[in-house]
Amino acid sequence: MEKYRIPIEKLNNSCNPNIFPYNTTETIIVYRELIGQERAMEALKHGLSIKRKGYNIFVAGLTGTGRNSYSYLVAKDFADKKNTPRDWCYVYNFKKPNSPKPISLTHGKGKIFKIDVEEAIKTIDSEISKALSSKDYEDKKNKIYNEHQEMAQKIIKELNTLAKDYNFTFKQTERGILSIPLMENRPMTDEEIDNLTDDELEEIKNLSLELSQKAYDYVKRVKEVENNLKEEINELRESNVLDVVKIYLEPLKEKYEDNEDIIKFFSDIQDDIVENYEMFLDKEEESIVENIFFPGNKKEEFLKRYEINLFIDNDGKKGAPVVREMNPNYHNLFGKIEYANELGGLKTDHTRIIAGSLHEANGGYIILQAKDILQSRLVWEGLKRALSTEELKIENVTGLSIISETLRPEPIPLDIKVIIIGDYLIYHLLYTYDEEFKKLFKIKADFDTEMDRNEENILKIGSFVAYQCKEEGLKPFHKSALGAVIDLSSRIAENKNKLTSSFNELVEILYESDAWATRNGREVITKEDVEMAILKKTNRNNSYEEKLLELIEEGTILIDTEGEKVGEINGLSIIDLGQYAFGRPNKITVNTYFGKDGIINIEKEADQSGNIHDKGVLILTGYLGEKYAKDTQLYLTASITFEQSYSGIDGDSASSTELYALLSSLAEVPINQAIAVTGSVNQKGVIQPIGGVNEKIEGFYKVCKLKGLKGNEGVIIPEKNIENLMLDKEVTTAVEEGKFNIYAVRTIDEGMEILTGLKAGSLKENGKYEEGSINSLVQKKLEYYSMLNKESEI
Repeated sequence: MEKYRIPIEKLNNSCNPNIFPYNTTETIIVYRELIGQERAMEALKHGLSIKRKGYNIFVAGLTGTGRNSYSYLVAKDFADKKNTPRDWCYVYNFKKPNSPKPISLTHGKGKIFKIDVEEAIKTIDSEISKALSSKDYEDKKNKIYNEHQEMAQKIIKELNTLAKDYNFTFKQTERGILSIPLMENRPMTDEEIDNLTDDELEEIKNLSLELSQKAYDYVKRVKEVENNLKEEINELRESNVLDVVKIYLEPLKEKYEDNEDIIKFFSDIQDDIVENYEMFLDKEEESIVENIFFPGNKKEEFLKRYEINLFIDNDGKKGAPVVREMNPNYHNLFGKIEYANELGGLKTDHTRIIAGSLHEANGGYIILQAKDILQSRLVWEGLKRALSTEELKIENVTGLSIISETLRPEPIPLDIKVIIIGDYLIYHLLYTYDEEFKKLFKIKADFDTEMDRNEENILKIGSFVAYQCKEEGLKPFHKSALGAVIDLSSRIAENKNKLTSSFNELVEILYESDAWATRNGREVITKEDVEMAILKKTNRNNSYEEKLLELIEEGTILIDTEGEKVGEINGLSIIDLGQYAFGRPNKITVNTYFGKDGIINIEKEADQSGNIHDKGVLILTGYLGEKYAKDTQLYLTASITFEQSYSGIDGDSASSTELYALLSSLAEVPINQAIAVTGSVNQKGVIQPIGGVNEKIEGFYKVCKLKGLKGNEGVIIPEKNIENLMLDKEVTTAVEEGKFNIYAVRTIDEGMEILTGLKAGSLKENGKYEEGSINSLVQKKLEYYSMLNKESEI
């Protein structure tokens, strides 16, 4: 057994504090850098440096590896070296009012453009009324009116010359040109007309009809004069309005002459104001009926078309944006169109178009969480569509029942790098089942969970701790405390030659160590403070473990740590509670007897066994057949179970344990109950490494300590797990003092020798194992079962 015992120096890898060339972190020149993620950093930088469509980045890794913070830092570094993106405004589309037009300007100019237009329209509004009520305008208007009045009177005079032959005269009224019969060369009164006889009225009617036919051309000429009058008056007004508009828009056209979209917009404004100048004139208040059915200031509503929607304002910003969208629903990401309620209907206009985070990040970078964007198919499909078309469209995707007006804003060009952060499974699923994902996210950056434990990385973690002290206002760490942090890092990594890249757990201990140093009145955090922080964190989360230990101590849960039993063994499992995981001993029992059912997994029969555990049990049959039944048919029935297990079981780390108990039952050789076992086994009997080895060893140690250590207790682990040992001080001290034992084995044979004290036995040339060995006893039992089967068939 001694040859399988693990030397004390391999049970832990305690960090020598003298590796740090300083006494406390206070004297370190700190800088923030990503530790142990060189491959991920190279992939990130490579992806961000390629200015091609489709080279977006998926950052894969576990939470706590720095994937979020360092993705932001790398993107920020690239963003700081880029030009600040342009401002964007949405303006009214005079040709297609339902499709507002986007206009881009140099960053910082959007705000100025908005103010320039607002001030120009405000001034034009007041100046138009003045221009159309000025003396010069009135003089020109009166001149036009008098000229046309003279022309009209001349035509009417000619008409009256004709009318005298019919004893009629024509008069111009508000209702038009009227013909009136004459009496004694004067127009007849209404009373005189009423006193006419029927014959006289008929004669006048006939004369009027004949005269009207001959007067048609004259009346037509008068109407043409009237129409010309209206046109010339309107042209005069439009000319005056145009002069006003030009006074205030021409300087703006010169100011923005390099921007074709703005020049076109100013031209459209000019034409629209001239066409709708009446909206700028002061009018009498609308009727009460109009106010009821058409509420609001109509002029104010009309003038909204000239307002500028400063959609994206990059004024005062330096470099490109880096946006972290934490709630990427459709509207937050792609923007939206807001509505106002009017008389039960919903109305909107171009000033109610709201930008999304993709618009804010346009020209730069946006960081999204995979689990968030994949919750909505609309969001995911919309993102892929935007990246494929390189355009950003704004459209409301939720149906609104009563909409009086809706908009379809013209799209904005999209120039962006998208960084999606998720885990390996999400990446694999997207890559396998989403063809577009492969084309759009060509760069994958893997954030590892561990790094090599070498001097360079140890010193980098020291610098990381110093950075946290500076940024978070923590007390400085003594180098002995740093050594404890390094040991904890290897413990989290489950490898004495590795350090964890999950810095979240380390940061928690840093904060809590600072709190314990403060409570103890220390100005520098010591190793004792770090150990206390680790202990107290354990105590906060191990209530379930303590209850299980109480049940074991009371005998409610049956775990033997002394004596020998056939077909019974202590296996070790892990219970993970999130913030705390611990090892729990389980009694595994095996009964074997003659039959043809093979190995029965009771957990599976009770629907409490997972796929991996089922596989582990099936491997046992392969091992028995390979080792003992090459020359004879395998006949046996064996039932295997985890005693007092009332929930699901999965994993194959107990497969070797089950095999030990199975061999014990077949050989009828008792197993030492003071030794617990963990390890996976393959069909060839080779012991394979498992996870949680430290917790499993410490879990059984606690049970043995509870029942009273006698010095022969211990645990068998796979030899490959020696590299994972980072046992706590109490266990290593107990091993050093000979109170506890830890063995490492490579094969089932080695494990059986430790558990039974008997030789495993090698195979002889005659196909039999050494007499008296474990393998020989098992072989004989299986041959006996085979003989019984032959006899039963006779």
